[in-house]
Amino acid sequence: MSHKTIKVDYLARVEGEGGLLVKIKNSSVTDVKFNIFEPPRFFEALLRGRHFSEAPDITARICGICPVAYQMSACHAMEDAFGVKIDGPLRSLRRLLYCGEWIESHALHIYLLHTPDFLAYEDALAMAKDHPELVKNGLRLKKIGNDLMTLVGGREIHPINVKVGGFYKSPTRAELLSIVEALQWAVDVSVETVRFVSTLSFPDFERDYEFVALRHPSEYPLNEGRIVSNKGLDIPVKDYDAHFLEEHVEHSNALHSIRKEHGPYVVGPLARLNLNFDRLSARAMKAAEEAQLKLPCNNPFKSIIARAVELVYACEEALRIIADYKEPDRPSVEVVPRAGTGYGCTEAPRGILIHRYRVNQSGIILDAKIVPPTSQNQKSIEQDLREFVPPRTGLSRKDLTWQCEQAVRNYDPCISCATHFVKLEIEP
Repeated sequence: MSHKTIKVDYLARVEGEGGLLVKIKNSSVTDVKFNIFEPPRFFEALLRGRHFSEAPDITARICGICPVAYQMSACHAMEDAFGVKIDGPLRSLRRLLYCGEWIESHALHIYLLHTPDFLAYEDALAMAKDHPELVKNGLRLKKIGNDLMTLVGGREIHPINVKVGGFYKSPTRAELLSIVEALQWAVDVSVETVRFVSTLSFPDFERDYEFVALRHPSEYPLNEGRIVSNKGLDIPVKDYDAHFLEEHVEHSNALHSIRKEHGPYVVGPLARLNLNFDRLSARAMKAAEEAQLKLPCNNPFKSIIARAVELVYACEEALRIIADYKEPDRPSVEVVPRAGTGYGCTEAPRGILIHRYRVNQSGIILDAKIVPPTSQNQKSIEQDLREFVPPRTGLSRKDLTWQCEQAVRNYDPCISCATHFVKLEIEP
């Protein structure tokens, strides 16, 4: 067959709008364009001239799925600029809030967005007819994550309790203990989730990726660490601009990120697990081993297993933090602005999220840069399709389309975050 034409008007089960163009001729891929046509949102421009204290609440609006990630990276960047260090119970509360976001985001992706691909259902509603318990467990896990975000952050969507320097109000120990029973259930179900996703059928596909993630001396990365890769990178967050570059491509409203002199790279659960397996909790590590997830893992379709393992970890880590929690003397530390530039990098559910701010002596933002995970994964998504499609051009139009969509959803792309997909065509 010399050519195929496949058209999908809207790619479902991703956040945002965009398109994908794959050109095939004589079983070879001649062009791939991950075309994000969702309009730019200009958040970086919106931040200029605003007071530093507004950054966490403004940037949270970039995404309704991972607002905590934006708040945390913003807070860390501002605190870096002002020489502020958060530790003790306040640091633990930030980590606990992040656990809530990981739980709700990972549960959403695993159960409602990605599993239907592997079980050949159009969506979670269709899947629920045959597998009601899967959907019920996914929804309950997501609710537990949302409830945890409400306890710490004030509400589940765009939390209102986060500020530079800590929180507006710290929860009581009794308030946190109210969610322990639910989290204990979540740990058990998360372990079962790892077992379940490990039985799925995965396409035979691997690439030699450069995985990039945070690495902390003693913790599985959430809020802090150095930026490392499996290709020798090991830098402090403040050196990000010296090693990475964002570039505009004509076919997309979202910038594409590359590592200078190296090219595309991958961030997210699979990158974190490959680089930080030894930092997992004992039960999460055991779940991965029982799932026979062999590391390093270079099959992007197995990212669903990595997410499930992280789901176990996030639930366990939340329980650990609550068990050790001592109410802080005050909900925040004093923050005195000064002129300077600050960097923040935290691990959003989909990978590292970079914030850089330049502020004046009054704390007014002069310049802002935000690099979301999806922007960093875009070139790898395109490269995956360049190599994934050629051996499969003999498939029917329907099956090839399905597998291309699934390959994109491996990354759980948040297109709204990246525009600072859905149309798929494969043509001669």
